[in-house]
Amino acid sequence: MSLSLRFVPTSSHPPPSRLRFPLLSRSNLSPTSPSKFILSSPIRCVNEGSVRVSVTRARPRWENALTAAASLYPLYVSVGGVVACLKPSAFQWFVQRSPTSYSLSLGLIMLAMGLTLELKDLLSLFVQRPLSILFGCVAQYTIMPALGTLISRSLGLSPSLSVGLILLACCPGGTASNVVTLIAQGDVSLSIVMTICTTLGAVLLTPLLTKILAGTYVPVDAIKLSISTLQVVVAPILLGSCFQSAFPGAVKVVTPFAPLFAVLAASLVACSVFSENVVRFKSSLLGASSACDISTFAHVQAIVSGELGLVILSVLLLHFSGFFVGYISSAICGFREPQRRAVSIEVGMQNSSLGVVLATSHFTSPLVALPPAMSAIVMNIMGSSLGFIWRHIDPSGQTTTTQIND
Repeated sequence: MSLSLRFVPTSSHPPPSRLRFPLLSRSNLSPTSPSKFILSSPIRCVNEGSVRVSVTRARPRWENALTAAASLYPLYVSVGGVVACLKPSAFQWFVQRSPTSYSLSLGLIMLAMGLTLELKDLLSLFVQRPLSILFGCVAQYTIMPALGTLISRSLGLSPSLSVGLILLACCPGGTASNVVTLIAQGDVSLSIVMTICTTLGAVLLTPLLTKILAGTYVPVDAIKLSISTLQVVVAPILLGSCFQSAFPGAVKVVTPFAPLFAVLAASLVACSVFSENVVRFKSSLLGASSACDISTFAHVQAIVSGELGLVILSVLLLHFSGFFVGYISSAICGFREPQRRAVSIEVGMQNSSLGVVLATSHFTSPLVALPPAMSAIVMNIMGSSLGFIWRHIDPSGQTTTTQIND
């Protein structure tokens, strides 16, 4: 067993409580050394004069391996997307049981999130930094819905695809944003609290905004959307938090496996929905190629200008604009660089799994679920790329911290 020592002056204020999701914490951060991530559990504290010695237990290697595997979410959805294109039948066993299989998977993902959440820590953080959290939540539910509506109209998407894109834009932040924020040297605590608050708020805001913005295309039952969101998102989170308080020993055993399970389940849902629409796109592509003998460039142009190209382009524009506008708006409001990065990533990355579940449960056209499913692949590649770029750029010469100064 390896031990790490952390020396903290006794005159300093006690550190604020921190949420433990997604099982990642930051240590050994300095302006001159790269970030190292460990999950440490305190053993004991010894006061000696003016110095307090805090001894922490280093995390076992198998837990490090699970954390590393969970961070490969973009790889899983990318590989799954390729499999869905080459052999759609590979996901048929899961697709045939939809939308029940999708709803159950998302419920288990949210349950895993709830197992790592202590509500008292959430309330403590909200009291300590209300302005930052409030700004992030408002940005989430104003910037993305507005962008989704603007992009769908600008590209002239069909009603089904427009509803799917707007539904995706009205979803809360995704849990993958917490890992990306950690990689990007952003404010991890802000990212985590934003994810939880926007997820809890989704029970009202996602159905309401979807009805207002997408109701002109197809009828939207906001009440049923709200009930579904409550069942598959809010209830599992609260249940997981209750389990943590009632059965701490059992939860401690399960918790290290929660992030990996969550990303694998989310990948399965996204790739399954994508596989449902592969046959449709393949038939349209074959029709375009057999219509006449055209050049390669013209063939590629026909593919890009078709439904598949429009879906990819709309999702790319939505997430890119979300990253950009989220960063600019937080910069204008005077937030420091770590907070800007956290808000940018949180706004730009959506809970695409929730979009898929709501689309398959409440809309008859399978195309409504396509933008959220495509988003799971595109969004994670874009978010991870942005995170790795920011990882090599020191946040304005400041030491990265997870504390927010309102």
